[in-house]
Amino acid sequence: MKIPYEKRKGLYGYGFIAIWLIGTLLFFVYPLIESLRYSFMDVRPEVGGMQGTWIGLDNYKYVFLEDQNYSKYLVSVLGDTLWKTPLIIIFSLFIAVILNQKFKGRAFARAVFFLPVIIATGPVYSIINGNISSSGASSAGQFSTMFSTDLMGELFQFIGIYGLSDNMQTMVETVSNNIFSIIWSTGIQILIFLAALQNIPPSAKEAAQMEGATAWEYFWKITLPYVSPMILANLIFTVIDSFTAPDNLVMGRVLDMQRDWQYGHAAAMAWVYFVIVLAAVGLITVIMNRFIYYEVD
Repeated sequence: MKIPYEKRKGLYGYGFIAIWLIGTLLFFVYPLIESLRYSFMDVRPEVGGMQGTWIGLDNYKYVFLEDQNYSKYLVSVLGDTLWKTPLIIIFSLFIAVILNQKFKGRAFARAVFFLPVIIATGPVYSIINGNISSSGASSAGQFSTMFSTDLMGELFQFIGIYGLSDNMQTMVETVSNNIFSIIWSTGIQILIFLAALQNIPPSAKEAAQMEGATAWEYFWKITLPYVSPMILANLIFTVIDSFTAPDNLVMGRVLDMQRDWQYGHAAAMAWVYFVIVLAAVGLITVIMNRFIYYEVD
């Protein structure tokens, strides 16, 4: 049977992604639908599989009205994401601009900032955050001193600064105490910004130099507009990465409910969380699209 060349190329493409499509349907779409069903059911493990009874919105009522931890954890995660995300984006862009310059050891410096992406394991992250006991290195007292996370509070006491308001001091201490986790979360963002910076046409820099633009003016008039689409991409990535972090309290609560055989409650919590994450990403996209510079040919 003769098949036209264009249609044959299309069939080759479908054949190439066929295994991926099958895996997506079996291991993503089907479990997703099952979890949505579980969120409206009282699910109990029985011989031969899961047995569920339809109970409507009772699981969602439990999540918001009866569970004492879920709402508290949700507010905490949303608050942490709200202040961490801008810091991660600003720091990533700042480091990317520096690493885009020509200097000796540039390749090594880039590798250092990307290293956390490769070795971001649980024990290493625990040591960086000062949680030595949970990493199995409780006897290594020198590491707890090296990665002490309350240095700013101790510094305030040492130099005798007591005039800051409670809110200001709390904010400064919170940022300083989480500086390692912020740096630890910037590897991918720095890489994306570097790719955007390297795509700025040389003609733009030459035109700016001919007009006598300073480095400050070049950043705001040339660099920032060209990398603005990647700011949106990094914002979305950072928000999703924060919501799925290993130390995320909400995800921990969902897993605790699942381990306690309360699959209906766990599914309802997961779907509420998913809708909130989706709404946050959508809101960020709508807001940032107003400030993004798109180059038109």
